[in-house]
Amino acid sequence: MDSTSMKPEEVAAYQSSEAKQARLQSMLAALLDDPILADVPRKPSLAYVDTLINLELGSAMRVTVVKLDSTSFDVAVLNTATVKDLKMAIRKKINEIEQEQMGHRHISWKHIWDNYCLAHQSEKLIDDNSVLSSHDIRNNSKVCFLPHVMSRVHKKHSRRRKHRFFHGLSRKM
Repeated sequence: MDSTSMKPEEVAAYQSSEAKQARLQSMLAALLDDPILADVPRKPSLAYVDTLINLELGSAMRVTVVKLDSTSFDVAVLNTATVKDLKMAIRKKINEIEQEQMGHRHISWKHIWDNYCLAHQSEKLIDDNSVLSSHDIRNNSKVCFLPHVMSRVHKKHSRRRKHRFFHGLSRKM
């Protein structure tokens, strides 16, 4: 759609919304250049900014996640967050770190959560719907990854079945 087929008032409204967007982007770029905001990603989502504001107001907490190689990183979640919310924050943070360091890379989160779980003070956080505060996770708490094997109660196999691609060819005729 070009400007000749639009009414003059539609063109003015479109140009003003473009101008507002440009002003917003330049203001955001200026804010992100501030050294105090060095930990904020270049293109933060509205939910992420909201969580950071809640962190400053005290209604969110910063949780340190220790990986299996003993490196760690921090994620921010609301005080009312569940284990599932923490997992989603970890997923976003790791994807962001991987994107910065190595470009696009696919991580199978289903595989990770099937084989590992989060733990706080040797207590495994298995129930995704449980609130973090019920596990004594507060601001500046540490959680770590632990190897985890699902039980047969959950109807999942702990061992992978061997797949035979050419099973019909191995029979003798």
